[in-house]
Amino acid sequence: MTGRSRQARAIGARSALRRNGRIARLGLRLGLGHASTSARKVFASAQRRESLSRDRELRTARQVATELGQMKGALMKLGQMASYLDDGLPEPLRHALVQLQSQAPPMSVDLARAEIERELGAPIHELFAAFDDEPIAAASIGQVHRAIARMPDGTERAVAVKVQYPGVAEAIDADLRTADLLGALLALGFKSLNPDEMVAEIKERLIEELDYRREAENQRLFGEFFRGHPFVHVPDVLDRLSTARVLTTELVTGSTFDEVTGWSQDERDMAGETIFRFVFRSLYRFRAFNGDPHPGNYLFHGGGRVTFLDFGLVKHFTEDEMSMFKDMVSAALLEHDMEKYRRIIEGAGMLAPDAPVTTEEAGDYFARFYEPVRESRPLTWTTGYATSIVRHTFDRTSAIAQYATVPRSFVFIQRINLGLYAILGRLGCTGNYRRISEELWPMVGAPPSTPMGEAEARWLAARAAGEVV
Repeated sequence: MTGRSRQARAIGARSALRRNGRIARLGLRLGLGHASTSARKVFASAQRRESLSRDRELRTARQVATELGQMKGALMKLGQMASYLDDGLPEPLRHALVQLQSQAPPMSVDLARAEIERELGAPIHELFAAFDDEPIAAASIGQVHRAIARMPDGTERAVAVKVQYPGVAEAIDADLRTADLLGALLALGFKSLNPDEMVAEIKERLIEELDYRREAENQRLFGEFFRGHPFVHVPDVLDRLSTARVLTTELVTGSTFDEVTGWSQDERDMAGETIFRFVFRSLYRFRAFNGDPHPGNYLFHGGGRVTFLDFGLVKHFTEDEMSMFKDMVSAALLEHDMEKYRRIIEGAGMLAPDAPVTTEEAGDYFARFYEPVRESRPLTWTTGYATSIVRHTFDRTSAIAQYATVPRSFVFIQRINLGLYAILGRLGCTGNYRRISEELWPMVGAPPSTPMGEAEARWLAARAAGEVV
């Protein structure tokens, strides 16, 4: 081992000790706060007890959000995932954690410039005609800057430059080595969940997310698949200005998710339909999921046109896994054969084969996940439905839920579904999602049911004929 390697290892060890120490201290503070509040509530009125509980929730929220926001890494990523996934979290906690969706303490300008120059091997002024020192976005492992790139043909192009925080790889490695800590944090929101499979899958995906070369490849693959699409846009990647720690892409401007929630019902309906079609078109035709569906990963342009950002957390599925997903949908929603459905989910590991429950009970439990597409009827998505599905997924108190789990191959399928439901619920969009789904299910292939479906069908036909370039 070289002296540099030993030094890096020592620094990593000290970093891990510091991070674990901070988490331990945070846990101790939260535990003491809970005990103190519980003691005071013994002598309080009902109204006062509720006030004390909310006060403690708010203090807890601030402490957790502050710690995760400062730490940068796997723990903050989990905080981001929790921040929008479940409206059923205590409101002060959800409100504080939502800060993590698009805000994190940025690295200094000098450090960001130094990292970019080190990775790309040239001074900023040689690489870019202009570079904005103020980051336009900060997330769990990197931050994004606007710039004007000098192109090889002498032209200039507006770009977004994402630079990874130095040391974040070591920070995430320290987080991921303590799987029990990750499990404990997951259980903090969903106390009866056995998180082993979920932790294993999250660890693998987060390790992949550290390599921006992999993200660039994912973004190119999605961009090529959706090239020429009438309402789905994936920004181009500039390979010569991208490395494992720097990713440069086409700069896209548009409206944020929060802005869209104030748009007209028609606009929100179209935006929601686009996101739904993107998710399931990707799954059934491309066998891939962009696994990070949080509000900061979309830019909206009106008329249903949406730009999709951040392809670092992508899950690719095998043909066998896709066949299993299709068989589940066919058995539950097309054939209405619950005996067959039960055999499939037992084989997939979603339900214990010896579970002492009837097939009807099992069908009723899992049917909750298919409610939006069970019948051909107009549906308005709500945050209440999204919350109920999250609670249903992680409720281990019901008679059947204790025999159900989320196998590793379903971790990000379930995460996408839950995240998608939350986003559609916040948009409050309306549509006949059974008919839209029948267009997307390859075992049905129904004709277009909406104007957007007709536009997509024309794109698919042109793509098949080789007319999309």
